[in-house]
Amino acid sequence: MDQNDKDLFQSEMADVVPLKQSHTLPISPKAGPSDAQQARKAAAQASEYLLRLPLELVHITPVKPDDMLSFKREGVQEAVFKNLRQGKYKVAAELDIHGMTVRQARDTLVDFILTRLQRGDRCVLLIHGKGYHSKPFPALIKSCVNYWLTQLDEVLAFHSAKREQGGYGAVYVMLPKTEQQRVDNREKNRRGGYLR
Repeated sequence: MDQNDKDLFQSEMADVVPLKQSHTLPISPKAGPSDAQQARKAAAQASEYLLRLPLELVHITPVKPDDMLSFKREGVQEAVFKNLRQGKYKVAAELDIHGMTVRQARDTLVDFILTRLQRGDRCVLLIHGKGYHSKPFPALIKSCVNYWLTQLDEVLAFHSAKREQGGYGAVYVMLPKTEQQRVDNREKNRRGGYLR
């Protein structure tokens, strides 16, 4: 820039006044849904689940108090299911619903499963009891749980627990991986399982 250009620039800028500093904060993009929005979404999701899990006993096939419960969706690897059956997965949380009414058990079960899905838990323990003296038939809650869990797409598998964790009065429930867990697992497998 030669002297003429500098002089020209100075003359053009002579009457320019600096902007005053603003004390307002810039608007930041919204971080996510509000608590109220999340509560409404959770309520709607819970309501949808409750509709899938009937309270009418005509839909429930009775099982016996000492029957073993076992269920696996297509796509669950046999080795994974074997580990579940043998209680080799760490139980992230447990819920005891034995002794509840059918409605209480269903509502509590739905809330528990949805909460555990949000937290990314993979294996939970559900204590339903054996129900020797249940009315109108033995193993009422156990029979309901056996049916309800098969109606929830998010339940990949379940199996009666080991004796020390409730035996035929409880089930291990396997839930799906979160998207982040899937990404982490793919990365781990891509690297051959070694930490780098």
